[in-house]
Amino acid sequence: MSITYRLLGLAAGLLLSGMAHADWIEESDKSAMLVLESQAAFQPEAMSNRGLSQYDGNIFDLKANYRERQTANNNQLIKALEMRLQKEAHPKVKQDLQILIQALQDENETRRIDSQYMLPYYNIHRTMFGSFNALLDARNDKSRYPAALERLRKYTGVAEGYTPITELAKARSTEQFANKALMGPYLGELEVDFNDAPRFVAGLKAMFERAELTGWEEDFALLEQQLADYAVWLKEEMLPRARDNNQLPAAVYANNLKNFGVRATPEELIEEAQYGYQFIRSEMKALAWKIAQERGWEDKRLVPVMRKLKEEQIPQDQILAVYQERLAAIEDIIVREDIITLPERDAAIRLATEAESAAIPASFMSPPQLINNTGQYGEFVLVQSNPAMEGDAVMDDWSHDAITWALTVHEARPGHELQFASLVENGTSLTRALFAFNSANAEGWGLYAETIMHEYLPQEAQLFNLFTRLMRAARMFLDPMINTGQLTPEQAVDFMMEQTALSRPMATSEAERYSFRMPGQATSYYYGYMNLMRLRTEVEIVLGDEFNQREFHDFILEQGLLPPELLRTAVLEQFVK
Repeated sequence: MSITYRLLGLAAGLLLSGMAHADWIEESDKSAMLVLESQAAFQPEAMSNRGLSQYDGNIFDLKANYRERQTANNNQLIKALEMRLQKEAHPKVKQDLQILIQALQDENETRRIDSQYMLPYYNIHRTMFGSFNALLDARNDKSRYPAALERLRKYTGVAEGYTPITELAKARSTEQFANKALMGPYLGELEVDFNDAPRFVAGLKAMFERAELTGWEEDFALLEQQLADYAVWLKEEMLPRARDNNQLPAAVYANNLKNFGVRATPEELIEEAQYGYQFIRSEMKALAWKIAQERGWEDKRLVPVMRKLKEEQIPQDQILAVYQERLAAIEDIIVREDIITLPERDAAIRLATEAESAAIPASFMSPPQLINNTGQYGEFVLVQSNPAMEGDAVMDDWSHDAITWALTVHEARPGHELQFASLVENGTSLTRALFAFNSANAEGWGLYAETIMHEYLPQEAQLFNLFTRLMRAARMFLDPMINTGQLTPEQAVDFMMEQTALSRPMATSEAERYSFRMPGQATSYYYGYMNLMRLRTEVEIVLGDEFNQREFHDFILEQGLLPPELLRTAVLEQFVK
């Protein structure tokens, strides 16, 4: 349940429309474009995915000393931006320049920390899937599709002057093997990656077939062979260097938290979240007792009631239609209760492919391109299984009636899809859409959206709306407990199955998220939510009866994806006044 976050930012690119901007936005965007175009030399796929189609045929730089060269490039950009900052008078442009500088400094610091502690490991199978999945997206203009052929030839080394990307990945890892201070990848991560590799290859092939391109088969066959050879090499060379324990060095985990917008220590997160978890659970117990009483169920305890409700599964051939019905009903409530301004464009929901489920084994929102947007829209992608699981990998967590409301609110409207639709339709600076982005703000809004819709939902839906909040609180103590050695991933799976009624495939997906997919990210939901709730309280205290929730929510989204501290400043200095 999140926005997509993928290796090298291949699917995390945001976007801005070509609508007319205020003068300050036009001025700010000049600096943002300077950074984007400069960084395109290293990560062109990310820029392509953000809407800069001139980079569609290029591939990321994995040549020798690429990290040092990226850092040097960022340092040059920082100097140029600092010079602009000294001359700039407009407060919003100045703030955007400061955001850009901070983003570049954070990138450099992350690169330094990773180089100091971690042995380079590249999941090229997943990277190839993310790269082509973004370029051959059905929402893109089909005139961009042929660039995939150029990109394919460069990845395989067929294009003149290029070395196979798998060979470059081997070289970058191998040159660090002698450094025994570096920590190898987690064994559990490698096992999942080996298991998922065939799914990514099959997903890649299906993409090229759907795109109806010609002349790709021979180059694809070569890529497929190179990926197979790379998998063998990983088993021979990387697997012996893998670590049995999932724990990251403290400096790496702390940096992860910061990059996800979480400005707290693991100890602070655990303490705050454990209280929140029990508080939410007590509300759920009371509601579960009431539901059981009305339905005539003898066992009125929370987990048994949740499991009974989860038995009300929606047939697979009807599930998409049910979620679309929920979206329509939720939009009616939003309009009736004057909760937030809805965008003009429709929201989209679709089922995930098997390869997408392997890449992200939880439902997610796939953002539209924000630069040069010509009508592209965000997609709520519904994931129903965890393909990495052996045996029965089907989740029953998101296909029962009571959960459909909360998940639609979070991923679609008024959650993530509305967040990004607002960026496109209202217009904001590239800096606030791309470089100020952090998970705490984005995911905090998704969870906050569930809260503002809670009172209007059916009773059973309210129970599972509280359940999703309970899970976010649990994430905020389970993730740091796993990453500080207080809990094993297996213990976390048992806890979630026994205490929150999660299926084993979903609980396993959660534990994988905490331990190796995105350590630290799961804490951002409840952390960002608490910041928004505190901010709303501050505003209500000042405004009293003059508080208007629609105006407040519209203002929040108009600010772009600012981190919590900058958003609070904007609200108190501009909205309250």
